[in-house]
Amino acid sequence: MNNLQEQLIALGGVFQAAVLVDRIARTGQASEANIGCMLGSLLVVDPKDTLEVFGGDDLNLRDGYRALVGALERDPSSLKREPLRYALSMLGLERQLNKRGDLLDTIGNRLPQIQSQAEHFGLVHENVIASSGALYQDTLSTLRQRIQVHGDMRFLQQASNASKIRALLLAGIRAARLWRQLGGHRWQLVLSRRKLLNELYGMMRTAD
Repeated sequence: MNNLQEQLIALGGVFQAAVLVDRIARTGQASEANIGCMLGSLLVVDPKDTLEVFGGDDLNLRDGYRALVGALERDPSSLKREPLRYALSMLGLERQLNKRGDLLDTIGNRLPQIQSQAEHFGLVHENVIASSGALYQDTLSTLRQRIQVHGDMRFLQQASNASKIRALLLAGIRAARLWRQLGGHRWQLVLSRRKLLNELYGMMRTAD
């Protein structure tokens, strides 16, 4: 795997989280496998490569790749506007978080507790989701920039869905952090659009 592919896997994780947030907000539904992949990515401490962060393959990042392709192609028919807005907001929030050592410490101190819960109950158990959502609320929700999630109020007002959305935003910001650590920059999305797309097309063909 080359560095650009590693970056695209991490960026695919950001967009995957964004797609899932949008899906839960609009329909109240998202697959356990997809949610589990994103929650699991929060708990991987020392991965040998980027794929390992997401469970060893990118099967649960497919929707994220498609949303990223739609954003890079700039085709109005395939552009997912809300997921794109959430993804760009997560990239912005990660940059703010990076300047806040106190919040990074809080996240670092509380993730082992969530890891213990996940080992005891399972990754997608309501307790694990609630703890991950609360961690987002206690840290990233305190920053000046907020992510406004739009959808169906019937679903957004359910506490379990609110926790899932916050937990997924936390996982998306973890993926954004990974992307930046791998050398990713926002200007790439504008200046290297064609290069990113060509690499993504190849990655999606390989996995289909």
